[in-house]
Amino acid sequence: MLGLAVCAVVLTLAYPMREYLAQRSQIAQLAQQQETQLSRVAALEQQRKRWEDPAYVKAQARRRLQYVMPGEVGYVVLDPGQVRTSAPGRRPVTVAPSGKAEGTPWYSRLWGTVPAADSTR
Repeated sequence: MLGLAVCAVVLTLAYPMREYLAQRSQIAQLAQQQETQLSRVAALEQQRKRWEDPAYVKAQARRRLQYVMPGEVGYVVLDPGQVRTSAPGRRPVTVAPSGKAEGTPWYSRLWGTVPAADSTR
Protein backbone atom coordinates (compact mmCIF):
# COMPACT_ATOMS: atom_id res chain seq x y z
CA MET A 1 0.00 0.00 0.00
CA LEU A 2 2.83 2.35 0.88
CA GLY A 3 4.53 1.63 -2.49
CA LEU A 4 1.34 2.47 -4.33
CA ALA A 5 1.06 5.76 -2.45
CA VAL A 6 4.70 6.66 -3.29
CA CYS A 7 4.11 5.84 -6.97
CA ALA A 8 1.00 8.03 -6.99
CA VAL A 9 2.92 10.95 -5.44
CA VAL A 10 5.80 10.52 -7.92
CA LEU A 11 3.42 10.40 -10.88
CA THR A 12 1.55 13.42 -9.56
CA LEU A 13 4.76 15.44 -9.25
CA ALA A 14 6.34 14.28 -12.54
CA TYR A 15 4.30 16.50 -14.88
CA PRO A 16 4.69 19.73 -12.84
CA MET A 17 8.42 19.06 -12.47
CA ARG A 18 8.77 18.55 -16.19
CA GLU A 19 6.90 21.81 -16.87
CA TYR A 20 9.05 23.61 -14.31
CA LEU A 21 12.27 22.42 -15.99
CA ALA A 22 10.94 23.32 -19.45
CA GLN A 23 10.04 26.81 -18.24
CA ARG A 24 13.48 27.28 -16.66
CA SER A 25 15.06 26.28 -19.96
CA GLN A 26 12.84 28.73 -21.83
CA ILE A 27 13.71 31.51 -19.34
CA ALA A 28 17.43 30.86 -19.85
CA GLN A 29 16.98 30.95 -23.64
CA LEU A 30 15.04 34.23 -23.45
CA ALA A 31 17.69 35.74 -21.18
CA GLN A 32 20.34 34.82 -23.76
CA GLN A 33 18.25 36.41 -26.53
CA GLN A 34 17.83 39.53 -24.40
CA GLU A 35 21.61 39.78 -23.89
CA THR A 36 22.15 39.44 -27.64
CA GLN A 37 19.56 42.11 -28.40
CA LEU A 38 21.00 44.47 -25.78
CA SER A 39 24.48 44.15 -27.26
CA ARG A 40 23.03 44.80 -30.73
CA VAL A 41 21.20 47.88 -29.43
CA ALA A 42 24.43 49.14 -27.87
CA ALA A 43 26.29 48.67 -31.17
CA LEU A 44 23.53 50.49 -33.07
CA GLU A 45 23.56 53.34 -30.54
CA GLN A 46 27.31 53.65 -30.99
CA GLN A 47 26.87 53.71 -34.77
CA ARG A 48 24.14 56.37 -34.44
CA LYS A 49 26.47 58.52 -32.34
CA ARG A 50 29.14 58.19 -35.03
CA TRP A 51 26.66 59.40 -37.66
CA GLU A 52 25.96 62.49 -35.55
CA ASP A 53 29.58 63.59 -36.05
CA PRO A 54 29.79 65.79 -39.20
CA ALA A 55 33.36 64.68 -39.88
CA TYR A 56 32.27 61.03 -39.95
CA VAL A 57 29.38 61.84 -42.30
CA LYS A 58 31.74 63.73 -44.59
CA ALA A 59 34.23 60.85 -44.59
CA GLN A 60 31.48 58.33 -45.39
CA ALA A 61 30.17 60.50 -48.24
CA ARG A 62 33.66 60.73 -49.69
CA ARG A 63 34.28 56.99 -49.36
CA ARG A 64 30.90 55.55 -50.33
CA LEU A 65 29.62 58.11 -52.82
CA GLN A 66 32.97 59.36 -54.16
CA TYR A 67 32.08 62.94 -53.24
CA VAL A 68 34.79 65.59 -53.48
CA MET A 69 35.05 68.94 -51.77
CA PRO A 70 34.67 72.15 -53.79
CA GLY A 71 37.94 72.89 -55.53
CA GLU A 72 39.11 69.27 -55.49
CA VAL A 73 39.30 67.11 -58.59
CA GLY A 74 37.98 63.56 -58.38
CA TYR A 75 39.62 60.81 -60.40
CA VAL A 76 38.36 57.36 -61.23
CA VAL A 77 41.09 55.01 -62.42
CA LEU A 78 39.94 52.32 -64.83
CA ASP A 79 42.17 49.43 -65.77
CA PRO A 80 41.54 48.66 -69.47
CA GLY A 81 42.86 45.11 -69.13
CA GLN A 82 40.77 44.32 -66.08
CA VAL A 83 38.97 40.99 -66.19
CA ARG A 84 35.67 40.66 -64.35
CA THR A 85 32.72 38.33 -64.35
CA SER A 86 29.34 39.79 -65.17
CA ALA A 87 27.32 37.30 -63.13
CA PRO A 88 27.89 34.08 -61.21
CA GLY A 89 28.21 31.11 -63.47
CA ARG A 90 29.13 33.17 -66.53
CA ARG A 91 32.48 33.34 -68.23
CA PRO A 92 34.83 36.28 -67.55
CA VAL A 93 34.50 39.42 -69.63
CA THR A 94 37.52 41.54 -70.55
CA VAL A 95 36.88 45.25 -70.30
CA ALA A 96 37.83 46.93 -73.55
CA PRO A 97 39.83 50.17 -73.62
CA SER A 98 37.71 53.27 -74.00
CA GLY A 99 39.75 54.71 -76.89
CA LYS A 100 37.86 55.62 -80.07
CA ALA A 101 38.69 53.88 -83.32
CA GLU A 102 39.80 56.38 -85.93
CA GLY A 103 37.45 56.84 -88.87
CA THR A 104 34.71 54.60 -87.47
CA PRO A 105 31.35 56.25 -86.83
CA TRP A 106 29.84 55.91 -83.37
CA TYR A 107 26.90 53.83 -84.56
CA SER A 108 29.24 51.22 -86.06
CA ARG A 109 31.10 50.95 -82.78
CA LEU A 110 27.75 50.71 -80.98
CA TRP A 111 26.51 47.95 -83.27
CA GLY A 112 29.81 46.13 -82.80
CA THR A 113 29.07 45.80 -79.09
CA VAL A 114 25.83 43.88 -79.72
CA PRO A 115 27.53 40.60 -80.74
CA ALA A 116 30.02 41.01 -77.91
CA ALA A 117 27.20 41.45 -75.39
CA ASP A 118 25.32 38.52 -76.86
CA SER A 119 28.37 36.25 -76.60
CA THR A 120 28.64 36.80 -72.82
CA ARG A 121 25.49 34.80 -72.20
